[in-house]
Amino acid sequence: MRASSRGGGPLNWPRIDACDSCLRRTDLIAAVAGHLDVEWRRKRRTARVLALPDDALLELDRNLETLRRYDAFSPAHARQVLEAAGLSALCHCGATYPDRLRELDDPPAVLHVLGSAPACLYEQDSVAIVGARRATAYGLEVASAMGRDVAAAGVPVVSGMALGIDSAAHGGALRGQAGLVGVLAGGADVVYPRRMRALHAALAERGCVVSEMPPGFEPRRWCFVARNRLIAALSAVTVVIEAAERSGSLTTADFANALGRCVAAVPGPVTSSLSAGTHDLISMGAALVTGAGDVLEQVAGLSGGRSFERPAERTAPADPVMAAVFHAVSCGRDSLAELAGVASSRELLMALTELELLGYVRRDMSGRYLCRA
Repeated sequence: MRASSRGGGPLNWPRIDACDSCLRRTDLIAAVAGHLDVEWRRKRRTARVLALPDDALLELDRNLETLRRYDAFSPAHARQVLEAAGLSALCHCGATYPDRLRELDDPPAVLHVLGSAPACLYEQDSVAIVGARRATAYGLEVASAMGRDVAAAGVPVVSGMALGIDSAAHGGALRGQAGLVGVLAGGADVVYPRRMRALHAALAERGCVVSEMPPGFEPRRWCFVARNRLIAALSAVTVVIEAAERSGSLTTADFANALGRCVAAVPGPVTSSLSAGTHDLISMGAALVTGAGDVLEQVAGLSGGRSFERPAERTAPADPVMAAVFHAVSCGRDSLAELAGVASSRELLMALTELELLGYVRRDMSGRYLCRA
């Protein structure tokens, strides 16, 4: 059964559609994971290592225990572990495997999937939104708004569930209508970072969490670079929001470029070190985007004429007190003291609370009120 290219996907989930050979290879990669850290530093491109055949991977670890594990591998036990973890498994040899991943030089032998709506894996219009872990308020605001508006247009949002830009994009996308795809460096059943437990559960409910690593696997350093190639492969457009010159998120853009996919970047303040990576991408030909409307235009240009409505500009709320408070915040009056003359104390607090709940304003870590994008 072949998955459709838009909104379809294989039926009867969860399911295990993986052959013995691919399950064995996945277990082998997990067994030699420590040695792959060394190879990652030596060859700099994890993709070269993950493309090695099984016998070459075995040569990385001369310990006879690894060879015994490989020879004694039990596919039946591996399937039991998958079922116990609640994961589906899509084999590179099978028809349910996402075609976009086949374009990689080193596609995962098995894609492990946790989720209730995995059809978004087969979307041809998905957008990856990635960036700095230690993001600024500006970057988080842009990522959240972009994730929200891209998903509201029915386009799935793909990211790595990391702290900062990744989680902000997915948090915003949860307010949209499309599915979401989280790509992990460890097992799909392993919450990472730990504080992302709620987001992990939300993505599994609204879309899916995927990984090439087996259940229970704790990520190693090389796994994050390897994860980035899957993010790029599953997406038609990769958007980078805030990245230092040597940011790991830039590897996602590299993989996307190597696959011939669209790479876009959001410009930032020239005084910020987190703008260096994105500005370099733009100078090298990446599309300059400032919001979801620009991103959707890039998607439309790649999708054979599919059109999207640009997200509507946010207007002030209708309630006159709320409108007055919102206008004052938008003009830079960002503290209770500066807003004191707009309305009575009670009305002001009620209006600010309602504006926060409706998503018009937010408070930063210092307690200042800011308009949301």
